[in-house]
Amino acid sequence: MEKKILDFINQHKKPVTLNHLSRALRLNKKERKKLQATLKYLEKKGLIEFRGERIAPRTPMATMRGIFTLNPRGFGFVTPEDPTQGSQDIFIPPHQTAGALTGDLVEVVVKEKGLGGKPEGRIVRIVKKARASLYGVFLEINYQPFILPMDTLFEEPIAIKIKGKRKPRPGQIIEINRNTLELQRILGYQDDQGVDLEVIINQFNLPHKFSDEARAEAEALSEDPGPQDFASRVDYRNWPTVTIDGEKAQDFDDAVSIKKLPGGNFLLGVHIADVSHYVRPGSALDREAYERGTSVYFPDLTIPMLPEKLSSGLCSLRPRVPRLTVSAIMEIDRRGNLVRADFHPSVIQTVERLTYTEVFKIFQGDLETQQRYQHILADLMEMRELARILKEKRLRQGSLDFDLVEPELVYQEGMLTAVVPSERNEAHCLIEEFMLMANVAVARHLTDLGYPCLYRVHPAPARSDLEKLRNLLVHFDLTLPRPGQIRSTDLQKVIEAFKGKPEEKFIAIQVLRSLRLAYYSEENCGHFGLAQKAYVHFTSPIRRYPDLVIHRLLKRALAGKKPRPFPLEAIALHCSQRERIADGAERALVEWRILRLLKNKLGQEFSGIITDINRAGLVVELDDYFVEGLVPYSALGDDFFLRRSARVLRGRHTGTTFSLGQKIQVILVSCNPLLKKLEFMLAENIK
Repeated sequence: MEKKILDFINQHKKPVTLNHLSRALRLNKKERKKLQATLKYLEKKGLIEFRGERIAPRTPMATMRGIFTLNPRGFGFVTPEDPTQGSQDIFIPPHQTAGALTGDLVEVVVKEKGLGGKPEGRIVRIVKKARASLYGVFLEINYQPFILPMDTLFEEPIAIKIKGKRKPRPGQIIEINRNTLELQRILGYQDDQGVDLEVIINQFNLPHKFSDEARAEAEALSEDPGPQDFASRVDYRNWPTVTIDGEKAQDFDDAVSIKKLPGGNFLLGVHIADVSHYVRPGSALDREAYERGTSVYFPDLTIPMLPEKLSSGLCSLRPRVPRLTVSAIMEIDRRGNLVRADFHPSVIQTVERLTYTEVFKIFQGDLETQQRYQHILADLMEMRELARILKEKRLRQGSLDFDLVEPELVYQEGMLTAVVPSERNEAHCLIEEFMLMANVAVARHLTDLGYPCLYRVHPAPARSDLEKLRNLLVHFDLTLPRPGQIRSTDLQKVIEAFKGKPEEKFIAIQVLRSLRLAYYSEENCGHFGLAQKAYVHFTSPIRRYPDLVIHRLLKRALAGKKPRPFPLEAIALHCSQRERIADGAERALVEWRILRLLKNKLGQEFSGIITDINRAGLVVELDDYFVEGLVPYSALGDDFFLRRSARVLRGRHTGTTFSLGQKIQVILVSCNPLLKKLEFMLAENIK
């Protein structure tokens, strides 16, 4: 019967009804009874599909290979291994991940338009596993050992094997072999010192130990550059130059200096650590840097891209010691236009190591701090003036300016005691504007020369995402042009319209979610978010491998040499993947620690904002803790129903309304840090 059904459906031009199929196949009474079950079986095998009441052959779906990144909430994304298959990530829904973990090379069946109009897929095979270990919580079921995996929320407990006398205790985090399911290690309880960090490092497959060869190369380098290293470099040691970073920063890879020219223009110097002088292509240090792709920053640990001898020593632009740099010297007029730009290998000697807090105090008129830095006060004020001009110009061009606050963890005697918004002030903005200007100048220079380049690109948003945002904003009495007509300036106007309003954070997040991810590419398709035709990363070669590549390309161009045949396509794909993995690891550890802090606050009241209304209930993000939880419908009573089109939940009898972006008070009812689940009740219900 299966063959009859498939032959008829494949030969028929249009989808058929059940009755049509039954009559056409001339089935007898017994066969008709089996028809429904046979159709369900064929659908499960992926050979047919139901389109309403009609049956049709399943549309052939393309397969591709790529690197999988798992989100702690169960879904994931596959980045194509071959860029010619497209640069857009493939969304993998929960239950379609086939047990794949972050970093695995997988084969996926792709549906071009899934939910929301985006590419969606199903993993059919794990081609190569990124790691052999699996981490989870030990538990016993009927006196038998099991592990509840932490890598995804949707795994069932897995039976494991324990050899030897040492046995974990229920609730402890353990490591098992992913292939044999044998117990490898007992790490301890999640609150034990260092357990969470070790789990995250291994879950995300982060290289954190340098090879003996790389360490030997680093140790063989001198402690400081000597006169022989200054040859053929422009000497800027007499130009007052400063670094401005956070209090805890250890690797200083950018320094700035400024002059006011007679005609009123500014001469801005952005001096970047010349890592490429020490890290040669193909060396052990280069291989390590490429493999890592980026430094990873945890609250109490940094996993550097380069050994400490380089990252915190020889390449770090420490105060009052000579350092080798690559300088971008830019003349900028009073309207923020780049008049000219020169680039060259250089040597500098910073006069001060400033912090964002100190510079902001100076800008705020703190007399004591101004007196301490009297010798560079005039320069700092000119930098402030130029940064404001550059920002105004950037916003006029249509650059998006998000002011989203990130969580910062506060520790006392090694214990997490609070979560506070990370401080971002005018000093941060000053450095950001100068680095953006340098990146744009380098991108223009290499592009104008026709040199191959590793671009930082940001494609325009997908029409489906813009349509979704447009429909959402109608709820807030704000209209956007049709998706095909929306520009970055339109989105910036949306952000500005909600400045200072209760919905400001919610709207900014929705605009951000409508954008595609930025990534690295050897092909230039512009940067939508910054409204730039060409953009590169040049300013952080100590902590980002693409910046190191740009330095190598720029120095060869300045020397008039032909470009070295760098495999830019492979570098772009690899670095984009490593960046995604590093970001995920940083977020995962911070969220885990915040949830463990909240576990001690059950029954307390919190303020939050409704970020989603879904089938499970109201999704609420806590204002002071930057994590989301659920108010289930069962906690609302039987009075409510969902009106999806209006993004509103309204009471049938009471008329009480909940809507997206609304501020509410909730009580924390339950918290499971390992499964990353929070549940709330409305504070009003408690009262």
